[in-house]
Amino acid sequence: MNLTETSYKDRVKLPLSFDVEKLLPEFEALKLDGFEYYNVIPLQSPAHLVDTSIPFPPPAEDYADGSWCDWLGTKELENSPYIKSIVAKFQEQTKVTLVRLLRLAPNSVVKEHRDVTLGLEVEKSVIRLTIPILNKEQIEFYLNDTIVDMKPGECWYMRLTDPHSVINNGNTERVNLTIDMIPNDWLRTLIAENQ
Repeated sequence: MNLTETSYKDRVKLPLSFDVEKLLPEFEALKLDGFEYYNVIPLQSPAHLVDTSIPFPPPAEDYADGSWCDWLGTKELENSPYIKSIVAKFQEQTKVTLVRLLRLAPNSVVKEHRDVTLGLEVEKSVIRLTIPILNKEQIEFYLNDTIVDMKPGECWYMRLTDPHSVINNGNTERVNLTIDMIPNDWLRTLIAENQ
């Protein structure tokens, strides 16, 4: 398989699954009460933001692929052993950059948008894997105007350079664990073989 010539689908459910019964309590221990409609809990961020003794990296020509700085786990990640073990598994295979828990309040919308550096077809990019933690039937994640039917504990690659939006029609929040990483042959093969 020539990975440079591979055409990827806009969504791929990967053959990876994670234990929601372990993910949910770690999220619950970290979450803050009283947020507007959208909340981000950073678990891994640029090193100079996590540890202020680390100097700000020099300017980069291109910030797209996350190679411009080192990345460190936050105290929230250190306090989440199961999530930390998930991140470590991916770090064994490729460079993991940004890791976050993304919360969307009940009866809220993330308007349609594109993330211009989150697709395998982009030359210098990262890709995002999404692991739903709280994702009830009333959650509608649209990619290219069709719903991606993600279940809690599953792991998905989506080409987020394409138009996507989220509607939470339910009475509970939606929570996803997102892991951004620099694509390599291992990741491209994993995605290509599961299309």
